Amino acid sequence: MQSRHWLAFSAALIMTITTWLLAPATAHHASGPFYDPENRVEFEGTVTRWVFRNPHAFLFLNVENEDGSVTEWQVELGAPVSIRRAGWTPDTLAIGQRVLVSGNRSRAEGSNGVCCVRMTRPDGRPVTEGGAVEEENVR
Repeated sequence: MQSRHWLAFSAALIMTITTWLLAPATAHHASGPFYDPENRVEFEGTVTRWVFRNPHAFLFLNVENEDGSVTEWQVELGAPVSIRRAGWTPDTLAIGQRVLVSGNRSRAEGSNGVCCVRMTRPDGRPVTEGGAVEEENVR
């Protein structure tokens, strides 16, 4: 094989391998396989944890059930860079703060997760001055 053919082959091989390695890191998933847009839930809960890091921010809430027991719900939000544009920061929600959440329930049996949410204060006011978070339902 001539050296320029070898060089072209090597470059193509390196580009192909790089693409295979980087594609999963740059790909993004739709919420449809994980959250059911036909099963929308609404609840009020108290913030217990607020994880503001990539690839998605997560909010954890304690929600009181009708029988008085408490269930932890996990709210999946967008990437921090996206929700920052709507006015959210790591200091937006305080531990112990109450919020009202409406979103698509997780398809995972036995889990208490929700995404694609609309979130406000219990009285309906937005959590941030920029307005309520309302994420698009990505399928």
